[in-house]
Amino acid sequence: MNLVRTPKGSATGRSPRPGAALAALAAAQFTVMLATSIVNVALPQIRAGTGLSDGAVTWVVNAYGLAFGALLPAGGRAADLLGRRRVLIAGVGLFAAASLAAGLAATPEVLITARALQGLAAAAIAPAALALALAQDPSGPGRGRALGVWGAVSGAGGAGGVLLGGVLTEAWGWSWIFHAVALGSALVLAAVVALVPADAGPAADRGSGRFDLAGTLTVTLALTCLVWGLTTARSEGWGDGRVVGALAAAVALLVAFAVIERRRPNALIPPRLLTTGRVATGNLLMALLGSVWIALFFFLPLYQQQVLGSGPLATGASQLPLAGANMLGASLAPRIARRFGATTTAAAALLTEAAGLLWLSRIGAEGSYATDVLGPSLLIGLGLGTAFVQLTALAVEGVPPRDAGLAGGLVNTTRQVGGAIGLAVLTTLAGSVTAHAAVHGSHPEALTAGYRAAFAVSAAVLTATALLAPLLVRCTGGKAVAAAAPSLPDHREPRVGRTAA
Repeated sequence: MNLVRTPKGSATGRSPRPGAALAALAAAQFTVMLATSIVNVALPQIRAGTGLSDGAVTWVVNAYGLAFGALLPAGGRAADLLGRRRVLIAGVGLFAAASLAAGLAATPEVLITARALQGLAAAAIAPAALALALAQDPSGPGRGRALGVWGAVSGAGGAGGVLLGGVLTEAWGWSWIFHAVALGSALVLAAVVALVPADAGPAADRGSGRFDLAGTLTVTLALTCLVWGLTTARSEGWGDGRVVGALAAAVALLVAFAVIERRRPNALIPPRLLTTGRVATGNLLMALLGSVWIALFFFLPLYQQQVLGSGPLATGASQLPLAGANMLGASLAPRIARRFGATTTAAAALLTEAAGLLWLSRIGAEGSYATDVLGPSLLIGLGLGTAFVQLTALAVEGVPPRDAGLAGGLVNTTRQVGGAIGLAVLTTLAGSVTAHAAVHGSHPEALTAGYRAAFAVSAAVLTATALLAPLLVRCTGGKAVAAAAPSLPDHREPRVGRTAA
């Protein structure tokens, strides 16, 4: 019988069209990114509705980010060993249930626990969905299309979260931001079950061996200590004993993890992965991009609400140009990379985003959305969408199918951890500048000074990243692969894939 060879992606046993499967997988990634930012504009209402203190309300954001970032390597490896479609379905189901629980929460403890469960589920969804998307066309032009879609939905998810959060909070209250995510997750779950085929390829291509429990526990605890220490430093200060202890524990645990991984045949993050293609280079550059990305969606809504006086709905709607520019940049990225080379495209995209952030560093307390925010948002969106596609392509370049889920988890981890580090540093900087400016100016002027400093440093980080990218690519040797370059026979070298200086 031929049924054994047929991917079981639907009730009929027929393999769905790749475009439909990619749409379902992209919807899963969009949902994960949406949940990262959807609570930002609703935090005052959430604090009033659940009785959270000023200090505890930040954990509505942090609980999700901490669990998501810390558990991504484990989620990626589980997807490789247990089956990516199976792990994706379980993750989306848990995400829907946790979102519903968050919307029904009447106490701070229940809400924060539900947000942590959302983060755990997201850590299973993101690497499994990315591995399945790239498997649709592992080496052909469809890979570039998949990465373009991934960049578009990832950036649009961050901006869309601010928009949807503002609309729902103003119309029906904060609980509906979670009810809407729960409903959307249920629809995504149905689409994945119906449209995404079972993992393709022989079992040898999907990973083998036992789960690395010792490595998983060590790196999860290390990342938890790191993210917790960084996020707590924002409110308690870098000299706080708990912050210092958490960061010291993170360093010790990461050293222990490196020792464990060298000695285990079934390592969670095999050393071979970091020497494959440009995985290490792509992850380092993605961490630097993430340090600015997450902070952008934190500071920009605050400026609009606290200084310009915009409400949740207006603040959310103002993200539409940025989201549209991001989607345009991501969709054009493969085409640009084929024309100019992947490295040149990535560097130009990072410089474009840096230019937008430098423009934002000129915002004023008496400004307006049209004069201070709209233009920079368009530049940032174009650069962000293009850079995300190219850096993701670098981070998964040359990875064998058996490690695809792990590579997807790793690049998401570096973005999340980079974001936690960047947000902690930039909020500390902005707070210090604001406190100093408050002595001589009004409260809006002091806040604006802090935001300007954060945007200026963000622009400097991206400029340095753009200058660093060609150097790192050259140092890793070989050719830089354009995100959408079509596959060629092994004896040929694609012209557009040469390293672009």
